[in-house]
Amino acid sequence: MTVIDTPPPQLPVRDRQAALKQAGGGVSPMLTRLAEERATGVLDREHGTLHLAEGRVVHAESPLAPSLGLLLTAHGALDAEAWQDVEDSADEERLLRHGVTPGALELAQVSAVYDAAYFALAPSSTPGRFRYGTAHWLASVHPVPVADLERETLRRRTLLRRIWPDPATDTAPLIRADPVAAPAVPSRQAAVLAQVDGVRRAADIARELGRPAFHTLVHLRRLAAAGLVSPQAPPAPDPPPDDAAADPYVALLKRVRDALEAL
Repeated sequence: MTVIDTPPPQLPVRDRQAALKQAGGGVSPMLTRLAEERATGVLDREHGTLHLAEGRVVHAESPLAPSLGLLLTAHGALDAEAWQDVEDSADEERLLRHGVTPGALELAQVSAVYDAAYFALAPSSTPGRFRYGTAHWLASVHPVPVADLERETLRRRTLLRRIWPDPATDTAPLIRADPVAAPAVPSRQAAVLAQVDGVRRAADIARELGRPAFHTLVHLRRLAAAGLVSPQAPPAPDPPPDDAAADPYVALLKRVRDALEAL
């Protein structure tokens, strides 16, 4: 009797990139389409703006993240007046003439792009809008492929959830918990903790320290996990107006009823 030894069929391997494309482009279907189209222009979203050149992200801005200019000026790489001169002229070469080395510029630009893009690509309640146009003046510094940007955005979301699942510390005014036996924290977390005053939010602290906002979120979630920081509770709603104060007729009826009860 002849036995035929047939190997078992191979299990299908899921292509994650194809799955993302089939699901509509991953983080932002519109951004994925623009990358495939090799579009140049500006994508405006609810929480930020992405500048594209030939389908790659070359600059990003968000009100929730420090700007490239702030990152360059916060620690002495450039003074504020020099940055204003560079920004007004929209000339990358002026940055180099002001003493910013190509390596320092590339590092700061990449950091600013990933930082602002994390917020710009957050889930949104309004649709994005793309405006075709010329490339941003920093387009040649370090263009970032959209696939890399989306992958890093998803990685950052996962990291924050793993550290502390409550996202309230990302956007709310923050207060210090000051437990009796407070654990010691590393110096960079201590600098963030020192900025917590019941008024500042994560974005305010990042600007005050001149650090990327996402790194500040990481520190704050670790501080929250350690019981050292918590979101400021929202103010209590105003009590409903008293019927008597709201309606003079009701007030008159109340006085008549009180008078009758007193008889």
